[in-house]
Amino acid sequence: MTQNSRSDGLVLGAAAVATGLIAGAFYVFACAVMPALARSDDRVYVTVMRDVNEVIQNPVFFLGFLGAPLLTAVAAWQARGASHRRWVWAALAASALAFLVTVACNIPLNDALAADGDPTALREEFEDPWVAWNVVRAVLLTVATGLLVKATGSRAPAAG
Repeated sequence: MTQNSRSDGLVLGAAAVATGLIAGAFYVFACAVMPALARSDDRVYVTVMRDVNEVIQNPVFFLGFLGAPLLTAVAAWQARGASHRRWVWAALAASALAFLVTVACNIPLNDALAADGDPTALREEFEDPWVAWNVVRAVLLTVATGLLVKATGSRAPAAG
């Protein structure tokens, strides 16, 4: 194994881990956080989601959130000409779509929730679309993780 292929494998592995971590974060929101908050009254719901939207903007989260698509892009570039490239490029497409969903849908909803207003009206405009788009990005990143894992296995030399 060459030094280049070792570093390529490290980047691919890091992309898979980072993508999996962010997929997991969105999965936890879909399976636990949002269903638990759905039991709350409107004021609590809005207050907690505002707090979550504020505290999630931190270096540790951004490292994974931005690192996942960037590492996947680097891995796709490194895989050009390799047999596993189609898996990495498909993962990059899924990751890019998830990023686009976040930027175009979830973040504007978060920003609207931060505005002053009646908690009932704010929640009414926020909850259903945010939950639906979160599921979309969780599924996209789960698919991307699976594709990256497939790519790492496809890199292995054939036994024989």
